[in-house]
Amino acid sequence: MPSLPNLGLRNRVSRGERGSRNVSAVTARPASVVDCAVYVEGKRLPGEWSYEDAMAEVRSRRNGFVWIGLHEPEQDRINGVADTFGLHELAVEDAVHAHQRPKLERYDETLFMVLKTVRYVPDRARATNSEIVKSGELMIFLGRDFVITVRHGSQAALTRVRTELEESPEQLALGPSAVVHGIADHVVDSYLEVTESIQDDIDSIETEVFAPRTSVDAEQIYLMKREVMQLRRAVMPLSQPLQRLAGGYTPHVADQVRSYFRDVEDHLATVSERVASFDELLTTLVDATLAKITLQQNTDMRKISAWVAIISTPTMIAGIYGMNFDRMPETNWAFGYPVTLLVMMVCCVVLFKIFRKNNWL
Repeated sequence: MPSLPNLGLRNRVSRGERGSRNVSAVTARPASVVDCAVYVEGKRLPGEWSYEDAMAEVRSRRNGFVWIGLHEPEQDRINGVADTFGLHELAVEDAVHAHQRPKLERYDETLFMVLKTVRYVPDRARATNSEIVKSGELMIFLGRDFVITVRHGSQAALTRVRTELEESPEQLALGPSAVVHGIADHVVDSYLEVTESIQDDIDSIETEVFAPRTSVDAEQIYLMKREVMQLRRAVMPLSQPLQRLAGGYTPHVADQVRSYFRDVEDHLATVSERVASFDELLTTLVDATLAKITLQQNTDMRKISAWVAIISTPTMIAGIYGMNFDRMPETNWAFGYPVTLLVMMVCCVVLFKIFRKNNWL
């Protein structure tokens, strides 16, 4: 869906079953309100709406629903929305302050759902030790004739979801629960995309870990493991809310939509299996990396010890004959010096071959 123009004036033109009427108002749309639309029989009514007028239109028609999209709304703005739609104060508080785990709660006649949104950060856009997976939050209020989305963070904008749903009026005609399904399906699909990108990164790390004569950065593996843990916190708790939506937890979910939630639940199960396998594989790679580092250190210590042994032999001989005692054998021999050097060289060569044969050098 193309981005909305920057409107200083807003004109609302709606056509009802009772005829047509033109209404204009001089009102600036708040920055936190991304979009506000009225849908009747799956089709969006033309014009720009305030949430008060949209709610009044739907209630007067006794048909259709309102979909309001908010992005990081301020307290005053969401309080106005809450008063208009009768939202519970506890759910409103969660929607404002965010930092919630995925969940599904029912307040009177309103359903409140929290989802975690994620986005993969490619290598070229990633700074040193920065996040691999950026996360945000998405809250949904579902009522009989409205759905309100509150988004925190820049991840998973719902413009594309709204456009796709508006291109399928038969799906929107099922009611606001169809919007919730479209959003949940979009979020879970983003999980699949992120896991595929993480899989490529893990495959590259695995190749590097088990390749001979390569240095492995254990810090990078730990960073990847931490990001997978963050993805796990977003994915795992979402399973129960989807099960409840598919199982008739609320009458606001149409019977035709429940089967679609089961499909989303199946996709989430695939993501959960991938995330669990990532965690196990990264743990194995950390252990393999530590073992490789330990082996490399042992190899270095053997080389150092071998060279120390080789160097200590001529050092010992030179030390003995450097004590300057008067009665030492061969000190007055004419060939004593060259023979001593020859002995040193032979000892060093013999030791070098012995250590080389045993792969110490």
